[in-house]
Amino acid sequence: MTAAPSDDAAASPAEAARFPLVLGLDTFGDVTHDPQDRPLSHAQTIRNVVEQGVLADQAGADFFGIGEHHTDDFPMPAADVVLAAIAARTARIRLGSAVTVLSSDDPVRVFQRYSTLNAVSGGRAEVILGRGSSIDSFPLFGYDLADYETLFEEKTSLFAELLKGGPVTWEGKTRPSLYNADVVPHTESGPFPAWIGVGGSPQSVIRAARYGFSLMLAIIGGSPARFTPFSQLFRQALDRFGRPPLPVGVHSPGHVAGTDEQALDEFWPRYLEVIRRYSEIRGFAVPTKESFLREIGPHGALYVGSAETVAQKIAANLAVLGANRFDLKYGMGGLSQEAVMTCIELYGTRVIPRVRELVAEQELP
Repeated sequence: MTAAPSDDAAASPAEAARFPLVLGLDTFGDVTHDPQDRPLSHAQTIRNVVEQGVLADQAGADFFGIGEHHTDDFPMPAADVVLAAIAARTARIRLGSAVTVLSSDDPVRVFQRYSTLNAVSGGRAEVILGRGSSIDSFPLFGYDLADYETLFEEKTSLFAELLKGGPVTWEGKTRPSLYNADVVPHTESGPFPAWIGVGGSPQSVIRAARYGFSLMLAIIGGSPARFTPFSQLFRQALDRFGRPPLPVGVHSPGHVAGTDEQALDEFWPRYLEVIRRYSEIRGFAVPTKESFLREIGPHGALYVGSAETVAQKIAANLAVLGANRFDLKYGMGGLSQEAVMTCIELYGTRVIPRVRELVAEQELP
C-alpha cells in the first residue's frame, strides 16, 4: 500500500471540485509583542487569539483553528476552551483544532471536548488529529516516545469508533478497554468533521484512509508539489478500502500585508528568530535570506506577500495537490497584534475572494 500511486489516481481540480472550497486560518497562539517589542503575557496572548478568531469570522474566513502546544512561545494547551470563547461571539465560522496531539491525549476526552464545542457552537466544530511533530506533550503527560507509533494507531482507531456514535466497545494496549460505553454528549446531527494531519509519513496517509478521516497536508518547508503523491495515495487508498472520496486540505505558514515588501519586512526577522530558536531542538536548518526568498517564491511553502501574491500561490497549489481546502497558519512569534489583525482582515476580505475567482477560472472548460 505504500507504493507510488498509479497515473489513474492522479489528483486534479475536477476531483477537488466535488467538495466545497474551504479557506481558513490557523494559529499556534504565537506570543505577540507590544509596541515596544516586549512579549505579552500568556493570558493576553490567549485573549488576543479570541479577538483574532472573532475578526476571522467577520472578515469572511471559513474556518479558524488552534494548534495544541505546551511551550512558552506557544501557550495553547487547551484550544477547545479558547474556541468555545470564540464560538460564543460568532455565528458562522467553523472552529477546530490544528492539530490535537491525539497520541498524548485520551480519545474519549478529546471526543467529549469537541462534541461539547460542537454543541456550544451550533454544529460548527471539527478536529484535526496528529501524532505530534512537537513532542512537548509526551513527557508532560507521562508517555514514552518509544510508543510513538502504537499510541497514535490505537488512539486513532478508538476515535474512529467514537465518531460513529452509539455505545462503543474497544480493546487495546494503550488505555483501558471499553465495553458498550455510552460516551456523551451525543452529537445532534451525525459526526463532526475529523481530519488527520500529515507532515511526511505515507503510513499516516494510509491510516487516514483506512479509518475514514479526511487528509490535511501540513506543508511547512520545501516545494508543495512534493506532496502531490500523498494526495494521490490517499485517493488510491480510499478506493482500496472501499470508502467514498474524502476532502484533502493544505496547511502552510504565511503572512499577508499591504505589499510584498511590507509582508517580507514584517515576517522575515520574526521567522528567522523562531526557526533559529528551535533549530537545535527540532533539527531545523537556520534559514538564510536566500533560502527564505526561495520559500516565499512560487515553488516554496511560505505564503508571504500582498493579497494578490498569496492568493495566486494558494490557487496554484490547490490545483497541483488536487486539494479543496487551504488553511493559512498566520502569525509568528514577535509580531504585533496590529500586524496579525491586518493579516487576518486582508486574508478574509481580499485573499479569499481572489482565490475563489482563480479556482473558478481553473474549472472552466
